[in-house]
Amino acid sequence: MPGPGPHMMYALGTGQALTSVSNGRFSPHHCIIYALNAFFGPDIGSFAEWLTSTVGLGGVLGSSVEKFIHDPLCYVLILGVPLSLLYTRASRFFVSKGYLDSVSGVALTVKQCFLLITAGSLSHFFLDHLFEENGHSTMYTWILSTGWWKGRAPVNPDAVAVIGLLCTCLIVGFIRINRIKPVKSIRKQSINSAMLLLVIASLYCLWCTSQIYLVNPRRPAVGEEADLGVIVFLAVYFFFPHSLCIMSMNPPERLPL
Repeated sequence: MPGPGPHMMYALGTGQALTSVSNGRFSPHHCIIYALNAFFGPDIGSFAEWLTSTVGLGGVLGSSVEKFIHDPLCYVLILGVPLSLLYTRASRFFVSKGYLDSVSGVALTVKQCFLLITAGSLSHFFLDHLFEENGHSTMYTWILSTGWWKGRAPVNPDAVAVIGLLCTCLIVGFIRINRIKPVKSIRKQSINSAMLLLVIASLYCLWCTSQIYLVNPRRPAVGEEADLGVIVFLAVYFFFPHSLCIMSMNPPERLPL
C-alpha cells in the first residue's frame, strides 16, 4: 500500500490547491491537520506495532489497535472527537506563538478539526483501496465486478436510451442553470448545479444497480464499463472528503480586509 510520501503529498497538494482558490479560507492549519490524518491517522496502529516491536513487546499492542483503527469509519468514531480537541488546542498554540500562519489569525474550531479528520481518513483509503494487496483489495475487486467481463458486451437499446437521456439531461440542465442572466447568484448556481449532479448520479447508479443485481440474468448496464463501482468509489473517497474540506473552511468574515 502507499507509504507516507504519497499520502502526505496527495493531501498537501489538494490542500494547497484549496488554499489558493479559497484565498486563504483553507489555511495552512487546515492543510496540516488534513495531511496528518490522510497519512498518520488510520495507520497509527502500524506505527504502534513498529514502536512496540523495537522495545521487545512483539508488536502486540499495535496489532490489537490496527484492526480497529485502520478503517475509514472506525477511525473517525473512535478517535475523531479526542483528536479534534487535541488539534484545536494545537491550532490555538501555533496561532498564539506565531509558528503557523492562519491568514485570519483565528485557530480552528473542534467542528472544523472533526471535518478535516474525517476527510483525511477517507482520503487515506482513496489511495489504499487502489494501490494495496497487489490490486486485489475488496473495494477494488467490487469496483471491477460491476463491469462486464464475459466477452464483448451486447448492445442493449434500452441501456443506450437511458444513459443517453441521463447524460443529455446533465449537460442541458447545467447549461440552463448557468445561462447568462442580468442578475445572478454564483452561490445559488453552484448549489443548483451540485443538486443536478447528485440527482443524475443517483438515477445513473439506480439504473446500473437494477441491471447488475435485480435483472436475472444479469445484463451489462453500460456496455463493458464498471460505472456503478467507479461512481460510488469517487463519491465516497474523492468528492465527499473534499466537500468536507470545503465545509471546514473559515467563513469569509474571518478574513482580514
